[in-house]
Amino acid sequence: MSFGEKFKKMFESERDPAEMSTWIFSLTPLGIAFSFYFVFLLPMEIENKDLLYVVGAAAGFSGLQAYWVARGWKRNEGMTVILGIVGIMFAFALTWGYIGLTR
Repeated sequence: MSFGEKFKKMFESERDPAEMSTWIFSLTPLGIAFSFYFVFLLPMEIENKDLLYVVGAAAGFSGLQAYWVARGWKRNEGMTVILGIVGIMFAFALTWGYIGLTR
């Protein structure tokens, strides 16, 4: 299948209505992992610890969004792919903005 055919098929098929609740539920393990990351770094005396928190949160969220891009591609759900890419760009923009404002 060529890229054009794949792209056309992705936007012709309907998206599963339960996809949004599945995405929200997938944030739970990410939140738990970030909580442990936060608690682990809390007692340490590290310079620029806030930067580690922001970059860690952005990396975790971007990894989750990369999973959703791959899932959308595999299931021919174009909107899932687009929303995953938008999520990655959003995390990058927030991180870049935070670094720009604080450094």
